[in-house]
Amino acid sequence: MDRLTGKTAVVTGSSRSIGRGIAERLAADGALVGVHYSNSPREAAEVVDTIVAAGGRAFAFGAELGTDGDTDRFWTEFDGHRAKFDDGDDTGLDIIVNNVAVALRDEFEVATRSDFDRMFAVNVRAPFFIIQQGLDRIRDGGRVINISSVVTRLALTEVIAYGTTKGAVDTFTLILAKVLAARNITVNSVAPGYIDTDSNADWLRFDAEAWRETAAKSAFGRVGTARDIADVVSFLASDDSRWVTGQVIDASGGTRL
Repeated sequence: MDRLTGKTAVVTGSSRSIGRGIAERLAADGALVGVHYSNSPREAAEVVDTIVAAGGRAFAFGAELGTDGDTDRFWTEFDGHRAKFDDGDDTGLDIIVNNVAVALRDEFEVATRSDFDRMFAVNVRAPFFIIQQGLDRIRDGGRVINISSVVTRLALTEVIAYGTTKGAVDTFTLILAKVLAARNITVNSVAPGYIDTDSNADWLRFDAEAWRETAAKSAFGRVGTARDIADVVSFLASDDSRWVTGQVIDASGGTRL
């Protein structure tokens, strides 16, 4: 597929799990992909190697999000690596996927300020200022895709703070879509449900009962995969989605319909 040929994308937190699936799909679609990592350079390098081996183009760069000066470092690192792929003095950017997130389990009664602040710093503040500081890099007609979560409609009490951050992401998406519409830039959220990822391997992949219970929550009776989300992101990154903006796309496999 070549529908993103000539485009440049960056996917935050794409050294593993959903982010990796998204990076590999966008590269397969023809985009040059910036594979961002916070603290896993080896895994990010593996993603780049996989993309290159499949005939795609990618580069890895690191910046820990949720810390002081994080988005300044993010763009400095991005620019330095992107320049190595200078295509005739064109170092612009077309697609930003805000995927990186911290999900900590805190019941309301025992939630801590430190966990709350960390999740908001990574899940809300970082995407906000990555976009703000990246506006001079994003070309007109570009795409901003924020990864939200189905938890915003499920009222899961054990992740109240995390769910609140994703609610903020959806509101950010809605308002930013109006802000950037004059430049023909679309802004949308994708809300995954239960996905088989590295982060839940201990309690899901190796617990047969937990796997069955989780699969049963989807209308299709299975646990989602990174590819399920990456394919939706691919659509939103393409010209096919040009008339879709300010939306939250539920990609949960019909969880708890």
